[in-house]
Amino acid sequence: MKPSIPKGTRDFSPSEMVKRNYIFDTIRQVFKLYGYLPIETPSMENMDTLMGKYGEEGDRLIFKILNSGDFLEGMNLSSTLNSKELTKQISEKALRYDLTVPFARYVVMHQNDITFPFKRYQIQPVWRADRPQKGRYREFYQCDADVIGSDSLLNEVELIQIINDVFTKLEIPVIIKLNNRKILQGVAEMVGAPDKMVEIAIAIDKIDKIGIGGVLLELKEKGIDVDNEKVNRLIRELIVGTTIQGLKDSVGYTDFPIIKNGVDEIEKVFTVLENSNLSDVKLQFDISLARGLNYYTGTIIEIKVDTSKCNSQFTSSIGGGGRYDDLTGVFGVKGMSGVGVSFGADRIYDVLEELGKFPAGVTSSTKVMFVNFGENETKHCLALAVELRKAGISTEIYPDAKKLNKQFEYADKRNIPYVIVIGGNEIEKGIVKLRNMISKEEKEMTSAQLIEYFKTI
Repeated sequence: MKPSIPKGTRDFSPSEMVKRNYIFDTIRQVFKLYGYLPIETPSMENMDTLMGKYGEEGDRLIFKILNSGDFLEGMNLSSTLNSKELTKQISEKALRYDLTVPFARYVVMHQNDITFPFKRYQIQPVWRADRPQKGRYREFYQCDADVIGSDSLLNEVELIQIINDVFTKLEIPVIIKLNNRKILQGVAEMVGAPDKMVEIAIAIDKIDKIGIGGVLLELKEKGIDVDNEKVNRLIRELIVGTTIQGLKDSVGYTDFPIIKNGVDEIEKVFTVLENSNLSDVKLQFDISLARGLNYYTGTIIEIKVDTSKCNSQFTSSIGGGGRYDDLTGVFGVKGMSGVGVSFGADRIYDVLEELGKFPAGVTSSTKVMFVNFGENETKHCLALAVELRKAGISTEIYPDAKKLNKQFEYADKRNIPYVIVIGGNEIEKGIVKLRNMISKEEKEMTSAQLIEYFKTI
């Protein structure tokens, strides 16, 4: 059998895992600085936990898990059975689509053990039955931070500060786009289709890909009367180049309270952020930003690479999030508002690779390697290796007494920056020889000096 893996999944080599862990560790450190606590949830959830939370398109992308055993036994395989009915009979569980819905389920199940507002972070894989392509995978990691049990807009401000801190540390210039789902609901009411807000939002969300003409065509297919001159003009004016002030000056701001509410919320977030000492990050109001998840109700956030400040060609979002007012309601606890942001670790990895922004020190987990000259010399190496590890210096000993060039070649391929040589002469003198594998410079020093040296670099 020829070995293979499913499309849309990947193996990760040690060098790739070291880089991925650099991303996870950077994000985790920022989450912890803001007081977020870690949780984990199962890879699989009950089907009814996930279905109906992501919209029609999202539901189609959920990976279903077949029931154990002979699930066909006793089934009514009627020819009138459609695919949805069949799925219900043969599949009761599914792989999680994101981390937010399982988090809402977790909150309801553990509400008596939680102090609210509850700030949690979660770094785990999710699965989507999407068509694999560059930057889009069927299995990928999300790094989420959420606050639930508070409707304060300060939570949105804090999450944007977190985004700023993470990408400042990763040295990726980003644009943080903001919108409010209430504005989109108001747009739906203005064009006389209040029950089609989700369809309108999903269509608007594609404007970067299909343009205004494509958006209007998709809305027409969804039953929106875009041939009506007033409706067509409203959609064009609201989508293309609209500013917060432009919305405040529009007829919708005064005639539709929900639009006023959304505009007021987004304006307050911008005002507070102006005094938050953010780094050189670009904040941008974008009414075309919709994010096609059913559970968002207020602020919407999307993170994109600022290609005007770097050489990246990456146009997909590398993170996003938003406010959800009643996601826990479907699990029996009404009116518990939450807001969160999710970082796409796999896409961030691709951007860091493209920009060459991974620090040199993260390409190897080993900082120093001892050369192996034989059994007698290795005894000295073993004792010193113990002391180096006690000092927090990642250390390994080459396992075989091979030619010196072979051992140096191994260190080079592993990107190990330092090699320690302890042969007969060094043992006799009571010293070690430290070789810098990048500059090829060699230094002689005592064991005590060696440990002190590594503490300073």
